[in-house]
Amino acid sequence: MSSPTAKLHRLFEGSGMEVFAKLDLLQLSGSTKERTANSLITSLLASGRLQPGGMIVESTSGNLGIALARQSVVRGIRFIAVVDENANRSALDIMRAYGARIEQVQTPSDGNKLAARRQRVQELLEKNPGAVTTNQYGSPDNPDAHFSTTMPEFMEAVDGKLDLLFVATSTTGTLLGCQQYLRHHQLETTLVAVDSVGSVLFGGETGQRRLPGLGAGIVTELSLQAEPDVVCRIEEIDMVRGCRTLARREGILAGASTGAIVAAMEQLVPGLTAGSRIGFLVHDSGVPYLHTVYDDQWVHNNLGVNVASEAASELQGTNPR
Repeated sequence: MSSPTAKLHRLFEGSGMEVFAKLDLLQLSGSTKERTANSLITSLLASGRLQPGGMIVESTSGNLGIALARQSVVRGIRFIAVVDENANRSALDIMRAYGARIEQVQTPSDGNKLAARRQRVQELLEKNPGAVTTNQYGSPDNPDAHFSTTMPEFMEAVDGKLDLLFVATSTTGTLLGCQQYLRHHQLETTLVAVDSVGSVLFGGETGQRRLPGLGAGIVTELSLQAEPDVVCRIEEIDMVRGCRTLARREGILAGASTGAIVAAMEQLVPGLTAGSRIGFLVHDSGVPYLHTVYDDQWVHNNLGVNVASEAASELQGTNPR
């Protein structure tokens, strides 16, 4: 489950920064949620709440669903993923390939897709006696996965020295686990939470979000314990730009949440002291986003921006942003 950490030289070339990326897109299920799923299921089985051959029902925007589906296969467990219309089709196809059952909810009148997904989870639990939910939004086993594996690996790779750490938010489990590690070891690393415009986390205002995996439509239980030093809210078009920048400068094809991190770093790097050491998580692979983030027509139709024209202008030395 360990993943490599790479030092990046081209992302902010000439900035004087040292930039380190933890490549959790190389996890077996393609994202850092492999760690989360393993921790959640292991705890449920150990406690007896989940029996061998039992069933898990969970609300997911994609990555946790893929990870739970894969973990369920190797543990002999049935899995139902409750998704909404924002779930990308590649993620759904991968879950089905692992044998998961997909339940898609309709967007309610108030637009809160996450609340609708969670309500459907409860309905399915009632219909399937003995089934359990992993409760990724509130279970302490979510942040513990990152306290006990992600952060020790990352800090060992950078000799225990990071000035800033950028983490994307959804359930906030990854963020909270990182926070707990930093505080436990009394490290002075500045923890930067990267959230989506339209997410209600950390006092944000609700709004339309088209890309899954970043932000939340409710204040999650775990987020009440999270206290990042800095919160950066990123527009979806800037997530797209961040993804493409990372791909074209470093050859790393990542998902939307990592693109948001790149955009957040672009905002903060100019104000940092030369020689600062920056770390970030590459939360997931960009493969499930080929039909959205990396598709010029989808971006134009849904976000109203001609990114192909932007790219051409940048190659010519101008930037229309």
